[in-house]
Amino acid sequence: MLDAETKRRIDTCRDILVGKVPDPKSQVEQITVALIYKFMDDMDLEAVKLGGNSTFFTGEYEKFRWSKLVAPGVTGQDMLNTYSDALTKMVENDGLPALFRQIFRNAYLPYRDPETLRSFLREINNFTYDHSERLGDAFEYLLSVLGSQGDAGQFRTPRHIIDFMVEIIDPQKNEVILDPACGTAGFLISAYKHILKKNSSDVNGNETENAGDAAEQAIENPKQFKGDLLNQVDRQRLAESIKGYDISPDMVRLSLVNLYLHGFADPKVEEYDTLTSEDKWTELADVILANPPFMSPKGGIKPHTKFQVQSKRSEVLFVDYIAEHLTPTGRAAIVVPEGIIFQSQSAYVDLRKMLVKNHLAAVISLPAGVFNPYSGVKTSILILDRAVAKASKHVAFFKIENDGFQLGAQRKAQKGSQLPKVVAELTAWMQAARSGAGEELEGTLCNAVERRKIAANGDYNLSGERYSDEQQRTSAFPLVKFEEVCTFEYGKSLPKAARKDGPYHVMGSNGPSGHHNEYLVKGPGIVVGRKGSAGEVVWVDNDFFPIDTTYFVKLTDEASTDLRYVYHLLRTLNLPELRGGAGIPGLNRNDVYKKFKLPLPPLEVQQEIVAEIEGYQRVIDGARAVIDNYRPQIPIDPEWDVLPLEEMCLIQRGKFSHRPRNDPKFYGGKYPFIQTGDVVRAGGGKVNFTQTLNEDGLGVSKLFQPPVVLITIAANIGDTAVLDYPACFPDSVVGLTPLEGTNPKYLEIMMRTQKEHLNRIAPQAAQKNINIEILKTVKLPRPATDIQQELVAEIEAEQAIVDGNRDLIARFERKLDAAIACVWDEAKADEETA
Repeated sequence: MLDAETKRRIDTCRDILVGKVPDPKSQVEQITVALIYKFMDDMDLEAVKLGGNSTFFTGEYEKFRWSKLVAPGVTGQDMLNTYSDALTKMVENDGLPALFRQIFRNAYLPYRDPETLRSFLREINNFTYDHSERLGDAFEYLLSVLGSQGDAGQFRTPRHIIDFMVEIIDPQKNEVILDPACGTAGFLISAYKHILKKNSSDVNGNETENAGDAAEQAIENPKQFKGDLLNQVDRQRLAESIKGYDISPDMVRLSLVNLYLHGFADPKVEEYDTLTSEDKWTELADVILANPPFMSPKGGIKPHTKFQVQSKRSEVLFVDYIAEHLTPTGRAAIVVPEGIIFQSQSAYVDLRKMLVKNHLAAVISLPAGVFNPYSGVKTSILILDRAVAKASKHVAFFKIENDGFQLGAQRKAQKGSQLPKVVAELTAWMQAARSGAGEELEGTLCNAVERRKIAANGDYNLSGERYSDEQQRTSAFPLVKFEEVCTFEYGKSLPKAARKDGPYHVMGSNGPSGHHNEYLVKGPGIVVGRKGSAGEVVWVDNDFFPIDTTYFVKLTDEASTDLRYVYHLLRTLNLPELRGGAGIPGLNRNDVYKKFKLPLPPLEVQQEIVAEIEGYQRVIDGARAVIDNYRPQIPIDPEWDVLPLEEMCLIQRGKFSHRPRNDPKFYGGKYPFIQTGDVVRAGGGKVNFTQTLNEDGLGVSKLFQPPVVLITIAANIGDTAVLDYPACFPDSVVGLTPLEGTNPKYLEIMMRTQKEHLNRIAPQAAQKNINIEILKTVKLPRPATDIQQELVAEIEAEQAIVDGNRDLIARFERKLDAAIACVWDEAKADEETA
């Protein structure tokens, strides 16, 4: 397992390089090559120490030995010249195995600064490994900084998700295992680890106490398992049968290093374009594991003609390739974007049709935050198993909400991972399906859907929610088909040249936009988000409103249905759960129609429910008006001193210049880090923080001591809060530390009264902001300290009344929700239980 000192050294190497090599992937490459370079020298020294001979640095290459490169007295320029020369010449060194020569192919030094190189190589020199296991752990940590290459649609798969997929597919020692877009070879290493573990006498058949803890699973190294049940023939076959391709030579280099450091003496990873080259088309695999790129280059892929599905989209072609390259008993697990699940373009439909008929065993929906902090992209896992597809009339659908980590940016470990449960349930079902023992699928996370039902409407949609209509909510009132109550209609998004100015706001999926007079809908009415804010339900009071890329609700029978009742009813449905799509999430109205039936009481009952709801709403609106309009008012005595702000407090801007977004090097420690949004939410009161910094974070931030009044100077200008504990904050927030004679709360209240003034004088720009010089122009009255305290007590009494209105809103919102929920049986059951 990675030790703290090694982690610190890697972080230091990155910090040294960042000024000259800002790209994380290039940093990883530079550190990788240097570590391998030094590691070869370490191995030579170890061989000599044991009575053997040097292997790597002999003959004319002896001058490049690492120990000579960093020896005392070597100048920075000499070090630069020797190292640059070594990188270009090492690929010609016949003393290196072919693997090592491939690692050094195309290696070069991207900068010419002797001092940067000296600092970098001196830090690398602190790595003293005489074997590769600990170096493998260090390299695995180094790869974690890659995270995402979003421009290529490539996101590094979290280790616990890789292990989860491998556990389901269960690769065997005699099978060919392939990743056709292998990146850093995570899937291949996990498959190797799985086989070693199953073939080790000390762990075979035993589960550890932490089997359900994703954080514990994620640190296992293959070399933990001795694989003593494998004979020499098994090991040789295994070494030849684990293969990977990648189009990027940089990724090939990284995967070769990763595999070597995890026990592969001669890894089988090649630079190969899986989608445009035909060279390996006839080669099949028993197991394929992959997280292929989601994005296609501009203009699309230009594939060869052997694909069954005709497309230029990389995600479609990769899934097609994987399905077509499985042996008759082959299995695959593939991470896919939501477009594969439900996109209506013909290529996606053709692909799903092929999968459902011949390959698909299961679809596992993952939470949207699995790839955080690099991306919030929503993904699923397709499980292909040709034997199951042939034997079973069903496809299994699973929905995971807890993968063992919180879904926030920091992805902290949490208990209750559902991954082991899915592995157990899905594995048991597939084994039963293959053997013909039955197809029942039981569990809270899953359901089995007949293939003919998936094929019924011709689009082969793979969204599990779409087929869960048997879980329909019940009501004491008649449940009618959605379309018998209302339908979702939509307008069109006109090209700019065709738009005509008009008096009405266009209602789009993300709210009103420009003024147009096209596609007018008679109001008032209901708007439902179709893209972007898909599934959000909004009431529009206008007499007319144009519709753009969104739905409006049309009643099927106006004589028997109250529009306001339908509005409140739609808000009880979880329409956003049906969102899907790669890129901008969308809502398909047909999915809504199939998923829901609606309770329809008599018209007079609908109107009674609406009257009750709107009575509650008037109370809520009144309380909200009190909150929105309240401003602390302090009667100013002309006898009070009026002082410049800088004479009342120390004005200091927050510091967080490096901004490594959610980098674990900086986050997750004990020091509160206050962000702009935290101050805005505080509303003048005590601020609650959502993130923390560790000690490394203090290198790019600053710890402020209380009491401090915080004021935002960008985006939300002039929002304030009182800080009464030590904390850090970014440069978008200014801290006002009261000087003697200034009450902190009085200062916060007075600064709150300046919000409109500060927004008025802020420079006009794309995003308004102010600076410390503008704050210095503020002058505030400052009475004696006892008067300040009296004024603060009075304002706090008023604030208590305002807070009471917040309480009132919360209470009446619950009453409002209960009023519409009464049409559902479960609401009545809850009341009876209470």
